[in-house]
Order: sequence, then structure tokens, then C-alpha cells
Amino acid sequence: MEKERQLARIDDTSAYLIAPSPHASRLTRGVQGTDQDGKTVALNVVEERPLTIYLNAQEIVTAMTIGDYPEYLALGFLRNQGMLKAGDDITGVDYDEEIETVVVRTKTHTTFEEKLKKKTRTSGCAVGTVFGDMMEGLEGITLPATSVRTSDLYKLAATINRTPSLYLEAGAIHGTVLCQQDRPLVYMEDVGRHNAVDKIAGWMLSEKVPADDKVLYTTGRLTSEMVIKTSMMGIPVLASRSGFTAWGVEIAQQVGLTLIGRMKGQRFVCLSGEDRLIRDADPSKIADDPRKSGRKGAAQ
Repeated sequence: MEKERQLARIDDTSAYLIAPSPHASRLTRGVQGTDQDGKTVALNVVEERPLTIYLNAQEIVTAMTIGDYPEYLALGFLRNQGMLKAGDDITGVDYDEEIETVVVRTKTHTTFEEKLKKKTRTSGCAVGTVFGDMMEGLEGITLPATSVRTSDLYKLAATINRTPSLYLEAGAIHGTVLCQQDRPLVYMEDVGRHNAVDKIAGWMLSEKVPADDKVLYTTGRLTSEMVIKTSMMGIPVLASRSGFTAWGVEIAQQVGLTLIGRMKGQRFVCLSGEDRLIRDADPSKIADDPRKSGRKGAAQ
């Protein structure tokens, strides 16, 4: 009975600084279709909207997004691309809803023509894009020598997976959550996990939130792009329900990022940064995931 209560869905999201908005009308659209039996079905599907991001007078990119928190998305994208530096004086972030455009203005105007010439399409859903050398900026990164308790990780996963979300409402979406110890702080969703993590980065930049004691939890795969962005944000721990890519693991090991994947119920796998883990929880006392695969060792 206790394990069933642990797996029950939660309705109180007041602990979050920013929680998902699964019932926001602008984020989904009602459509009708037919099911396998030919019966009429009605369901909500996620909206996709183009958002064009400018840095001063330079158009940078048009991203497909669900349309919430456009200012945070723009700030985070530019920060994670290295186009906004830590010391840059941001004088304004202006969003025009009518033309779906965000203009980020800085005191010093900078052009990025050379960087814009080199694009890398990433494996992110909704086609993530990285400008310039993907490894640029990682050479000098030293991630904080903090620690993370496995009891906190288990509690975070249980809370996040039971939080009402747009994914549970409509599917076809990824979530990324900024956490501190056992508390999820900011939960962002989008059609691409790269957008969701950029929104987190934008919120941190806007609110001047330190990264050294934070954990980033994502519902998506632990790819090179996710590892690079987490490292660029200065967050020392990245965790996910999903699996890894080899390059993602290799980069995590190079920069000293704690990388934890396949985190479902009692189980998880750490492929980098094991030294940060404090194993203070007994896995046998954690409610297991009823959705786990029946194939032992199956890929997630």
C-alpha cells in the first residue's frame, strides 16, 4: 500500500517555482480522429510555433517551440551557444507575440556571421541546432566538486514523474527540471529537449541563480548536446529516465559531469562522475517502476 501511495499522481505543485501548465489552452489544440475500431476520438495535441530569435540587430535562428516562456528560451539558447557571455550587460529582452519574435539586446553589439556559417544539426527532437564548434567553450570548464545523495535522486524522480504535465496531458513532448537536493524547482517542457533545457538556462541567467548545487533532470536521452549544454550551464549532475549515447558519455567523462541514466524505480546507471554519489538509500525500499521492461538489461 505504501508503494502504491508513492506511485500515486500528485496534484500540489506549489513547491515548484515554475510548474508545468498542462491545461493552458494556447499550448494544445483539440482534434478529432478515429481509433483502431473506427470510433471517433477526441484528444488534445501539442501546438508547434515558430519563434525567431535576434541578438541585437542579428537574426540568429527560428526555433519550433510550444510558445511558452519565449524570453527564457531566447536567453538560454544564446547563452548555451556562447553568444551571450557571463559578463555581458543585457539591456532588454523584447517579445513580440504578433510576429513570434524575441530580440535580446546587449550594451555591446556583437556580430556572429562566422559562427552562423557553421551549423550542426543535433539528435534533439524538433531538430536541435548548434552553431560553431560543438566543443567550443568546454576546454576551460571545471564543474563544482559537490555531492548528490541517492535518496534525493530517488525522491526527485518520484516527484517529477508524478507531477501533472503537458506530457501526461497530450504527449509528444519532453521535460527538463532544475533541482536542488530533493526539491524540483523549475519544470520546463517543449517539443525538443534542447528547447526545454534552454528555457532552464534562460531562467537561471535572468534570475542570477547559481548552478553549483543543482541537478538537471531530463525525460529525454543523454546525448552529446544535453551533456554539453548542462556543462556550459555549470550544473554538475545530469540525470534521466532514458539512456545514453556514446559521445554523450565520453564528453561527460572529459568534463567531469556526473551522468546518471535509465533511472526508473529502484534502478539507475551512473557512467560518469561516480565520485559525487553518496549512496545513502536502500534500493530495495524504493517503489519499483511498474512500467519497466520485462527483458533484463533491455535498452531504454
